[in-house]
Amino acid sequence: MKQAFHPARLAAAVLAGAALAGGLSACAPLIVGAAAGGALVATDRRTSGTVVEDQGFEIKALSRIREVVGERGHVNVTSYNRVLLVTGEVPAEPDKAAIEAKLAGMENVKGVLNELVVGTNSTLGDRSNDTLITSKVKASYVDARDLFANAFKVVTERGVVYLMGRVTEREATRAVDIARGVAGVRKVVRAFEVISEEELARTAPAKN
Repeated sequence: MKQAFHPARLAAAVLAGAALAGGLSACAPLIVGAAAGGALVATDRRTSGTVVEDQGFEIKALSRIREVVGERGHVNVTSYNRVLLVTGEVPAEPDKAAIEAKLAGMENVKGVLNELVVGTNSTLGDRSNDTLITSKVKASYVDARDLFANAFKVVTERGVVYLMGRVTEREATRAVDIARGVAGVRKVVRAFEVISEEELARTAPAKN
């Protein structure tokens, strides 16, 4: 069953989507994702040093991607705990493989999840809709009293929601179920680092 949202919350999400869409330019289709939606360091399950390192990986990855496809593609890179999630579109299969090879060679990167699609770039409307979906999913996690919303990184590409984070299997299953119930979501992809309940108890802050 798809979830309904309060008009005020939807309006805020629409405004966020419009703000992102306004910042996109046809002459610069390559963007680094997740910069605006990163979890707060205070409640992030990564160390503060890893959070900063992940931000640096995203910037470095953009530079390497430009070396491969220039401005011919639309590629988003999200780094979480030194794992790079790569989404978007590239013109040809060799471009997809070359980007993965370039990013896998980055120092201290643990892995690359290559979710690139070979085809035409998504439209501005597609990207605005993806931003709205991401906002809805995040809002749903805030409302869920059994989840820490800031433990999850949410990325949406053409209606496909990718979920990252250091979470337990229970949290992962719950988060996927919630995301699947959000209107507009076509598919949910798990990209979690699964930790034990014992490790969570040692590291998670108390939930109010």
